[in-house]
Amino acid sequence: MNLALPFSVALGAVLLDALFGEPRRAHPLVAFGRYAAWLERRLLRDSIATGALAWACAVLPWVTLAALLQGWLWCWSPWAAGAGAALALYAALGLRSLGEHAGAVTVALESDDLPAARAAVARIVSRDCDALDATQVAAAATESVLENGSDAVFAALFWGLLLGAPGAVLYRLSNTLDALWGYRTPRYLRFGRAAARIDDGLNWLPARLVAMTYAVLGATGVALRCWRRQAARWKSPNAGPVMAAGAGALRIQLGGAAPYHGQWQLRPLLGEGRPADAAGLRRAVHLVRAGVLLWLLLLALPALGDARVWMDRNAGTIAGEEPQHA
Repeated sequence: MNLALPFSVALGAVLLDALFGEPRRAHPLVAFGRYAAWLERRLLRDSIATGALAWACAVLPWVTLAALLQGWLWCWSPWAAGAGAALALYAALGLRSLGEHAGAVTVALESDDLPAARAAVARIVSRDCDALDATQVAAAATESVLENGSDAVFAALFWGLLLGAPGAVLYRLSNTLDALWGYRTPRYLRFGRAAARIDDGLNWLPARLVAMTYAVLGATGVALRCWRRQAARWKSPNAGPVMAAGAGALRIQLGGAAPYHGQWQLRPLLGEGRPADAAGLRRAVHLVRAGVLLWLLLLALPALGDARVWMDRNAGTIAGEEPQHA
C-alpha cells in the first residue's frame, strides 16, 4: 500500500479549501438541497420508514456514482483516484468558511458593535440572536466553531480518508440531510429520524477523535475532566464530547441558557474558566486549524517512513548502479 496517498488526498483537499474556500457559484450542496426539497415534497409522511426511504433516495445514488467514478479512475492510476478523492473531500470541507464566519463575529465584538456581532452570529447558529449580549454572542459563535469544526472539517476528513470519494460524499450528504430533516418538530419527528440517527452514527467515532485532538492541543487535563463530567449531560451524543473538551481545552465556559423560538432554554454548562469573549473565539478557530495540522502531520509520518524504505531499497539504482541479480 502506498502510504503517501492518504496524506496527499488530505493535504490536497485542505490546500484547495484554503485557496478557494467554498464555491461561490454552483455549490454542489445547494443543488443537493434543492433535490432534497423535491424529495421531501413527494415523500414527506409521519413515518420512520418513509424517512429512511427518502434518505436512501437522496444519498445512495450519489455515493454509488462517486464509487463508480473512483473505480474508473483507479483503473487508470491510484494517483488519479487520489486526485478525485481530494476534489470530493474539498467539496465536503468547510475549514476556510468556518474561519470567515467566526472572523466576522470576532471583528464586530472587538469593535464593540453588538448589532453587527448579532447579525454575524445569526448566520451560523439557530438560536434567537437579537436577545444575546456580547458574552452570549461570543459563546454561541465559539460553540459553533467547536461543533462545526468536528462536523464540517474533521469528520469529513475521517470519512474521505477511510473510504475515498464515496466516503466524503456519504458523510457530507448525510450531514446535510440531518441539518434539513433532523429536527424534533411535529413535521420531522418521525420522517427525519433516519437522517438524524445515521448522522449520529457517522459522527460517533470522529467526534471522539476530535475531542481528544482538542484536549491534546489545549489544557489537556481540564479538557479531559470536562469531557468526562459534562459531555453526557448534553442532548447531542456527539456534540457533548466535542464541546465539553473544546471548552475545557480553551479554559472558557460555554453552554448555559440560550433563546430558541422565543423561549429561553436551560442548557448544561460546558468547560470551566473565563466567560466567552472575542479572544476565546479567535483561539477556538486556531484550535481547529491546529487540529487539522496535527492530523496532517500524523498522516505524513507513515508516508515519510514509506518513502524512506523505498529510497533505501532503490539507493543503488538512484546512484546509477546496476541492480544485483542472483
